[in-house]
Amino acid sequence: MMNIRERVEKLFKDAIVAAGFEKVALKDSSSKDSGDIVVEVTYPVNIELADLSFSTSMKIANVYKENSIEIAKKILSKIKEDEYIEKIEIAGMGFINIFLSEKFFKENLREILENNDYGKNKDLDKEKMIVEYTDLNPFKKFHIGHLMSNAVGEAMARIFEYNGAEVKRADYQGDTGLHVAKAVWAVLKGKGRAEDGTGYAAGAKAYEEDEEAKKEINDVNKKIYSKEDERINEIYKKGREDSLEMFEKIYKKLGTKFDFYFFESETWMIGKEIVEENKQKVFEESEGAIVFRGEKRNKALHTRVFINKEGLPTYEAKELGLAKLKSEKYSFSKSVVVTGNEVDAYFKVVLEAMKEIMPELAEKIVHISHGMLRLPTGKMSSRTGEAIAAEDLIEKVKEEIYLKVAEKDGFNLDNWKKIGDKVAVGAIKYSILKQSPGRDIIFDFEKSISFEGDSGPYLMYTYARIKSLLEQAEKGGIKGEISEDFEMNQIIRVLSRFSEVIKEAKENLTPNYIATYLYELASAFNAFYAGNKIANSKGRVALAESVGRVLKNGLYVLGIEVVEKM
Repeated sequence: MMNIRERVEKLFKDAIVAAGFEKVALKDSSSKDSGDIVVEVTYPVNIELADLSFSTSMKIANVYKENSIEIAKKILSKIKEDEYIEKIEIAGMGFINIFLSEKFFKENLREILENNDYGKNKDLDKEKMIVEYTDLNPFKKFHIGHLMSNAVGEAMARIFEYNGAEVKRADYQGDTGLHVAKAVWAVLKGKGRAEDGTGYAAGAKAYEEDEEAKKEINDVNKKIYSKEDERINEIYKKGREDSLEMFEKIYKKLGTKFDFYFFESETWMIGKEIVEENKQKVFEESEGAIVFRGEKRNKALHTRVFINKEGLPTYEAKELGLAKLKSEKYSFSKSVVVTGNEVDAYFKVVLEAMKEIMPELAEKIVHISHGMLRLPTGKMSSRTGEAIAAEDLIEKVKEEIYLKVAEKDGFNLDNWKKIGDKVAVGAIKYSILKQSPGRDIIFDFEKSISFEGDSGPYLMYTYARIKSLLEQAEKGGIKGEISEDFEMNQIIRVLSRFSEVIKEAKENLTPNYIATYLYELASAFNAFYAGNKIANSKGRVALAESVGRVLKNGLYVLGIEVVEKM
């Protein structure tokens, strides 16, 4: 079925032209052509007011210096009849409300019931994208901040896929640098382990407080790059392997599988060569280091060091090497990089330098930044006082949810052992993704694990409830059909918006459009369920099945796995 919003937009564009408003250069919202006015049909915030709304008549009125209601009347007089539109009404100030026909809603329901992948489109079918996210550092723990990048990155990868793109997932890991030297030094001194973060914590403390230790750690850092010390090489290799093995266990729990792994140990030499080759042209020497003067190109930028005075490449140089390495591994049309917003300023400088060195790569890079994930004071703390491990948060959330569900009638401990991790991960991911990516998030345990509010468990429980209803209907010989007992309701209207929400999430680079939509859908269904029997009606069973499919697909796009029983 053609996208209904785009279909109605075309009707209005044709009507505006037919009404003789030739002074207005028109374009529709999906067009990149130049024009003064966008012909835009939108979904009203209040679904009870209309199915779609149109406000362009007011903009046309400003051009022609006429009353907006009169403009709206002229446009409506030229609107062609359409089988998917029941009626069109003028509201105040020239707003036009559009009400869709029962035929449209029936066809949309049939499409949902017949298509397991309902919601997918081919908007990006010519795009080959690589999405980089999570970006862990071996020798340091997988902390709760990485959960933000993982949740946002995985959701964006799936959003692009659902819009037709070919997507490869990439993880860029910092296996060289001062943090590694701190961990390796601590192991040498018997002050911690390399793979679990205790070595790094001890080394970082010593680096700040002990000048002699600082010198030793800097020396270890050089030897990690040069690989000249066998004992250091041995500690490094073992710590790196153990760290990566530990990370894979958490990736599996989070539902992430990467196509490419990139490491700073691969990118540093490439980046260093790029910088040295462009010294004088792009970079300049400063106090023994090689820097990029960002403020000379743009007053909003600043100077960054790309090779330090010890001749070692910084994160900035490695980022240049990474861009080149990515392009060699996979011929992408877009490279999406998901990071915390604390590196926004740094990343802008790197991109500015890249524009001068590798302009064809720089123009393909899209940066999505997210805020920080924090915990409320007193709710949970790390034993070491360092960053809180992601696994600790997952286990804490699982424990809190267990205390809630164990009290319910019909609780099955064996089933909980199978689904506990999925529900906990879903609760955490949803609490992240329902917010705009740029905002910091305080993880609220009560709201995040609630079965009655805007939460992951609420949506997962709604899906499990629907599966139970469908089982009941099947036992009673009732199969869902769009038949004579079809009844229009708010759920059907909400269902019709899913495909558009998937597009909006892609266009705005934010998963929270989908999260908000799924909560609205689940709320509408549960309100209906509270006052109506479902399993004994073919039409209502079809409705429940449609809601279940859209919930499952929407949660999948958010990176949340549904459970059949809860």
